[in-house]
Amino acid sequence: MSNNGLRLVWVYPDLLSTYGDQGNALVVERRARQRGLDVQRVDVRSDQPIPTSGDIYLIGGGEDRPQRLASERLRRDGGLSRAASNGAIIFSVCAGYQILGHEFINDLGEREPGLGLLDVVSTRGEGARCVGDVLGDIDPNLGLPPLTGFENHQGITHLGPTARPFARTRIGRGNGTGDGTEGAYNDTVFGTYMHGPVLARNPLIADHLLKLALDVNALPPCDDRWYEALRAERIASATQPA
Repeated sequence: MSNNGLRLVWVYPDLLSTYGDQGNALVVERRARQRGLDVQRVDVRSDQPIPTSGDIYLIGGGEDRPQRLASERLRRDGGLSRAASNGAIIFSVCAGYQILGHEFINDLGEREPGLGLLDVVSTRGEGARCVGDVLGDIDPNLGLPPLTGFENHQGITHLGPTARPFARTRIGRGNGTGDGTEGAYNDTVFGTYMHGPVLARNPLIADHLLKLALDVNALPPCDDRWYEALRAERIASATQPA
């Protein structure tokens, strides 16, 4: 964190912000301010350079063509990759998650290079689309409660040897590979298919990003009553019979 406070970067809201994913930036910003942290939020459109001095970068989902355009511009810009090399925290959702991998299938049916920040490769599934509520158990090493979210994707994401599953699903399809994995992460880069927005449903993930950025083991408590009510409602909905 710089002397000017925590810098939160919302990447390409004009291309990658479906299903309310911008809510993730709002949640991280609010939970930082609830702790008295000085936080600066920077929304970077796709015609602007990505700053390399951010502490936390958030990337949302998008349709196929905007995803391709975002990937092309991020590769050409190079700022996000440089920020990752500097130790920045990156949290990505759906199309953003696929972009952080080695490659994905674009809207032209071609293999599109990603940024290679996560050891994953995404293909396009030929079966039913992955749609619906998801409930899963986040990697115990992260010390976080169960994951709740909403998935809506055709992609199938395969994890390489250096990527760890972000969660294991109890309900839902997650990465779509049939092995029960959902998302992927390494030390500072995270990817998930979960919308919701996912950080509103899972505020302790937002706190985990803050702790990583601040290099602390704990944060002061804050009022979680609204978040816990939302979590309880969505988890109950996911577990009820159809």
